[in-house]
Amino acid sequence: MTQFLTLALAASLMAIASGAQADQALANAKNCMTCHQMDKKVLGPSFKDVAAKYKGDKAAADRLATKIMKGGSGVWGTAYMPANAQVSESDAKKLSAWVLSLN
Repeated sequence: MTQFLTLALAASLMAIASGAQADQALANAKNCMTCHQMDKKVLGPSFKDVAAKYKGDKAAADRLATKIMKGGSGVWGTAYMPANAQVSESDAKKLSAWVLSLN
C-alpha cells in the first residue's frame, strides 16, 4: 500500500510540474517573457510578485486574463501593458491561472 501511495504521489507531482512547464511554454510563445520574468522585474512586475499581490483574491484570475488580452496601466506604476490580440481568451485564462499558482 505504501508503495502504491508513493507512486501515486510521484505521478501527481509529475503532472503538476508538466502543467507548469506547459504554461511557461505558453508564456514564452505569447511573448510574455519579453516584459516579465519569473522572479525579477523587467518592464513589468515579476510573475511571482503578481501572484503574491493577488493571493487569496478569488476574482483575480478573470481580471488578469482580461488585462492580458486588453492591456492596462496604473496597477504597477506608470508602465503600460499593451493589449495582446494574439492571446485567445482560453490562453489568457491559462496564463492567469498559471501566474497565480506561483505563490
